[in-house]
Amino acid sequence: MGHPRQPGPRDYPGVVSALVVILAVLLPGGFTFSVYRYLRAPDPSTAAASPAPEPKEPSPSKSERPKPPIDADGYGDWNFRLGSVTFKAEKVGGWTYDSCAPVDRNGVLARNRCEHAVQLAYTAYRGHLTAVQVIMSFPTAKAAKAAAVRLANSSGAVKWRRDKMLDKYVYGKRRVTATGKYVLLTVVAADRTAQAKATRFQHYLHTDRSNAFLFRDPATSD
Repeated sequence: MGHPRQPGPRDYPGVVSALVVILAVLLPGGFTFSVYRYLRAPDPSTAAASPAPEPKEPSPSKSERPKPPIDADGYGDWNFRLGSVTFKAEKVGGWTYDSCAPVDRNGVLARNRCEHAVQLAYTAYRGHLTAVQVIMSFPTAKAAKAAAVRLANSSGAVKWRRDKMLDKYVYGKRRVTATGKYVLLTVVAADRTAQAKATRFQHYLHTDRSNAFLFRDPATSD
């Protein structure tokens, strides 16, 4: 005869369950909560994950921020110096236009989507030389270049302030250049006193002002 088998927990399932209940009731509250959590804890795989924080939208860099529109008030007298080369011209007028209509004579600017314009008037050499500049802004560099080509072949396409120019002159020329999204028209008139200086004056005035637009705005090609 073998030894009788000792009864174990499997033989008394009801007792075990009751014991767990009794222990859970009799033990201190802090441990009771721990035991309950242990017996009833959900499967880790089904636990809800904490939502990830939404990424913050990057703020535009300084170079990406659009520049304000050109304004006549932003231009004063022209004082130029490069080595031994110096020029001075007094600003005698400035006009800022919300569109290009006031300077568009035959629709060339409108067809090339000109957005707005600025006109500036200067005098130099004690009034013996006068200059008018018209700065036109376009949405893209491609549009500006197309407009410049048309303006170069049409002297009357832009209405510039003739009342600010000399009535009688022996030198009268115009230059047109597209730089980035801008087109610059420079008209210079000079009498006999300033005639010898007019060509260089116009070249430096036009080039200096045109170069200022090289890095003003990022230019798009279409």
